[in-house]
Amino acid sequence: MALKKNEVTFRQLNADELDAWRKIPPAVASDCMNRTQVMKAAIKSIAQGATLCGQARTVSTMAGDCVAICVLIATARPGEVIVVDAGGVEDTAVWGGVMAEEAFLRKLGGAVVDGAIRDVADMRKRGFSMYCKAIVPRGPHTGFGGDVDGLVSVGGVAIAPGDIVLGDDDGVVVVPLEKADEVLAAAQAHLLKEEEWIRQLHEGISVAATHAAPMVK
Repeated sequence: MALKKNEVTFRQLNADELDAWRKIPPAVASDCMNRTQVMKAAIKSIAQGATLCGQARTVSTMAGDCVAICVLIATARPGEVIVVDAGGVEDTAVWGGVMAEEAFLRKLGGAVVDGAIRDVADMRKRGFSMYCKAIVPRGPHTGFGGDVDGLVSVGGVAIAPGDIVLGDDDGVVVVPLEKADEVLAAAQAHLLKEEEWIRQLHEGISVAATHAAPMVK
């Protein structure tokens, strides 16, 4: 398989738009998309408390190969999130400490790997936001190719370049770019609603009263 690089044409979100998305938890974004667009539970952060918010740059690799990922790290723009379809392979890492160091120096927004990584202690020290399926010492091969900036499936979710990637301790959610304005508005309204629920709890009104009352006869 040769290395294929696709043209990147998506609309870049401005700083104000990204700041607004940083206030939206992944769980809330998913709630506002009918509880969809959630990556499989196996894909988690390597560090507790880490968060992820940025537009996706996508790459798919041959099993156990890292060349396509290295190419994308070198060309992605600051703040963008590298999203890797590594086929879910758990026994060979396709991302390591040197790659994370370059991504950190280039001010990328983080990475999500549907597969394995290694050198996680280095990433934790650097504070690089990394989500993955597995951690293993065995390193990758090089030279088998891949596809850069194409449509990928990562953690069971279809992702195109430019889609919004949100992550926290719960996991990762993807918001399609074409639905960004609609979902953001719904998520902001949902957060206001949750604030009201919390206020009611402090006044002695139970969750059952606010959520289950219409179903109770």
